[in-house]
Amino acid sequence: MAAPEEHDSPTEASQPMVEEEETKTFKDLGVTDVLCEACDQLGWTKPTKIQIEAIPLALQGRDIIGLAETGSGKTGAFALPILNALLETPQRLFALVLTPTRELAFQISEQFEALGSSIGVQSAVIVGGIDSMSQSLALAKKPHVIIATPGRLIDHLENTKGFNLRALKYLVMDEADRILNMDFETESISRFLFQNLVQKLQRAALKNPVKCAVSSKYQTVEKLQQYYIFIPSKFKDTYLVYILNELAGNSFMIFCSTCNNTQRTALLLRNLGFTAIPLHGQMSQSKRLGSLNKFKAKARSILLATDVASRGLDIPHVDVVVNFDIPTHSKDYIHRVGRTARAGRSGKAITFVTQYDVELFQRIEYLIGKKLPVFPTQDDEVMMLTERVAEAQRFARMELREHGEKKKRSREDAGDNDDTEGAIGVRNKVAGGKMKKRKGR
Repeated sequence: MAAPEEHDSPTEASQPMVEEEETKTFKDLGVTDVLCEACDQLGWTKPTKIQIEAIPLALQGRDIIGLAETGSGKTGAFALPILNALLETPQRLFALVLTPTRELAFQISEQFEALGSSIGVQSAVIVGGIDSMSQSLALAKKPHVIIATPGRLIDHLENTKGFNLRALKYLVMDEADRILNMDFETESISRFLFQNLVQKLQRAALKNPVKCAVSSKYQTVEKLQQYYIFIPSKFKDTYLVYILNELAGNSFMIFCSTCNNTQRTALLLRNLGFTAIPLHGQMSQSKRLGSLNKFKAKARSILLATDVASRGLDIPHVDVVVNFDIPTHSKDYIHRVGRTARAGRSGKAITFVTQYDVELFQRIEYLIGKKLPVFPTQDDEVMMLTERVAEAQRFARMELREHGEKKKRSREDAGDNDDTEGAIGVRNKVAGGKMKKRKGR
């Protein structure tokens, strides 16, 4: 990412890290009064460590590489300096934020609009799954801030007449490691986002960047309790139901490796009476946002998701993260479990390890630098659930087949059952619905 000059290699900040106690307010960091008031309205009582480190440097116009644990306030660390600079030199198409997932793009947009509501900031979210024409109209209005996923942005740069980023002053790559490893052509990114901008403003290449690191690279937060369960692969569903019953009353995010398994497991749990809702890449964008909003509003207690939900999403009330399918890439473990124990809260993470996952699990333990304890289970109680879980599995497979056939017959109705709310009422066929916890437990 850095330009080729020797001095472009990242350097540590020239000043020692400022202690959080020494800087009490955003105003002390140099943030203007109107934005400080916006922070107060959002409940941001004091800046986080990454904000203390990054905001003063960003206000000086320095290029920054920021490293901080998940849930540490990184969005505010780049949004506040951008809005501060926008107030000083108002301009359309002022900043671009690139992000790897659609959900994260909408979340970042919400923060920009909340922080900038009193100063009239306009933003546009440019992501896949939404009509390109409406996005073209939004870009024609020249918003101050664009939040985009790279693939759809490149599409507009190639095909939307009159749209370019030559006037851009700020470029942010949120979750930069993920963006640079995505499946679209990196050549296109280079051509449109870097070469053109470097020729005009020299803003898209890092110049003498400062590295702001406020935690070790692959650290999990202290208040996160991490466990694993070693189980035979064929009993994963049964153990999941057991865990949900044992920890009943909590809010869960359950991560699966594929869209199909996410949908299947959501149907399985629905059939047993749990308020489960899926979120995966094969759902329409409106359905994805609908699932996320229902979970955020606590209308659903269980969100089953692929890794589209593992990065950056801030849902404060998540109590437990379950890695139903162990992540293939060890770093994804850090992001998944980071959905709980956010902003000083406590939380649990439980990883299912089957006979096929031992090596992947060992890599995770090596990465985080600790051995995880076993989550206590009563195997005899788990086995008592097998019959009802098997029945729910059978109905879930039936529903998946019916959904696939319906999708073939009518594209218009393809997404109707994404929520599995109208899952043909099959859970009523599974005797007794949600299993009750036994007395004395």
